[in-house]
Amino acid sequence: MDPISESVKPTVFMKSQSGIAPPRPAGASASGGAAAVFGSVETRIGNYRWVICALLFFATTINYIDRQVLGILATDETFKHTIGWNEAQYGYVNTAFQAAYALGLLVVGRLMDKFGTRKGFSVAIVFWSVAAMCHSLARSAFGFGSARFALGLGEAGNFPASIKTVAEWFPKKERALATGIFNSGSNVGAIVAPLVVPFIAINYGWQWAFIITGTLGFIWLAFWLAIYRRPEEHPRLSVAELAYIQSDPAEPLTKIPWARLFPHRQTWAFAIGKFMTDPIWWVYLFWMPKFLNTNYGLKITQIGLPLVVIYVSADFGSIGGGWLSSTLIKRGWSVNKARKTAMLVCALAVVPVMFAARASNLWVAVAFVSLAAAAHQGWSANIFTMASDMFPRRAIGSVVGIGGMAGAIGGMLIASTVGLILQYTGSYLPIFVIAGSAYLAALGIIHGLAPRLEPANVEDATAAGQE
Repeated sequence: MDPISESVKPTVFMKSQSGIAPPRPAGASASGGAAAVFGSVETRIGNYRWVICALLFFATTINYIDRQVLGILATDETFKHTIGWNEAQYGYVNTAFQAAYALGLLVVGRLMDKFGTRKGFSVAIVFWSVAAMCHSLARSAFGFGSARFALGLGEAGNFPASIKTVAEWFPKKERALATGIFNSGSNVGAIVAPLVVPFIAINYGWQWAFIITGTLGFIWLAFWLAIYRRPEEHPRLSVAELAYIQSDPAEPLTKIPWARLFPHRQTWAFAIGKFMTDPIWWVYLFWMPKFLNTNYGLKITQIGLPLVVIYVSADFGSIGGGWLSSTLIKRGWSVNKARKTAMLVCALAVVPVMFAARASNLWVAVAFVSLAAAAHQGWSANIFTMASDMFPRRAIGSVVGIGGMAGAIGGMLIASTVGLILQYTGSYLPIFVIAGSAYLAALGIIHGLAPRLEPANVEDATAAGQE
């Protein structure tokens, strides 16, 4: 880490710089010097930016708790008798969520840019928290579909707002770590929900599961409004830390329109990969509680531990997938070979999930799904990085947006498909066959479209479009 004094420009900031200490001399050894620099820089620049990262982590945790409540309650006998829907209707309810989520991704980024993350994130979490609580008023598949649609619209704001906040509050060299920390809230939320929701439903009724979890967003909002400001406006941020946050060279602000990205094969490689594999994760989120209930007779009070095992495994997979490709690159492998080898390992690790539907033992099935969930997260870590391998920085946001949109559309299709399969066959086998084969098929298409992960020539195309 460079001494902060090298990045401070006295004429830029109005705040006093008296808090900035002079650079310390290098240590007697290389390691001692590195430690001295690291320690002195951290002492001088402060770490208030990590308080902001913690807020993003808790918002993401709440986001995933709210979206999982319905799937967990779907195993409760009282809830099922009250609503009386069939498998196809449950699929359509989840399709409504995915459709709204896809629609939200189209517009929420522009809204965040227009109104800023403080206002934009506040509106998003209020919207989805109210929608989550409104589930308690529903008494039919249509009612839940309407509440689910509103929830999807609001929850679409979480990740664009969080990514924008990280860009505002962190220098580039820390953004990957900050993003990884707040994104881990998704798995934490998926772990917390099956531990909390059954207790609330059993003791207070299923309606209160929606109401109590929905209020978490308003608690978070109070902290967000009290703490969050843009770095340039924050009274508790030191001049040194502000200089550190803004230490990266200025980049062109012009964005690359989606229309200029679609002609490139690399865009389609990323988008098709997301379209084919993102929906599998949604299947685990929305149908795993019902699978455990239907195939193994687990009641709402018993599904917590198996789900915790699955999502803790997913956390390890996320770390392992990124570690594998990075390690191979450090050993001299090309980015193309390392990235696709890691993705192939993950794709192969998903295949055994096909046997989960026929497993006679609960924990054998959980083991198959846990391995598949871990492999999915390892795959996701690499396919996201693949976007940065092929596109310049100022195009990555747009490319990831296209991929997210493709994944949400795939989620819409899989939600209805799974509901219809279960309605007419009563078997999870076709669903797990789809899940087990999707990644290998996606990798084949990705390799066909981007055999060397060669960079897309976006800059020339943009320049030509401006002439």
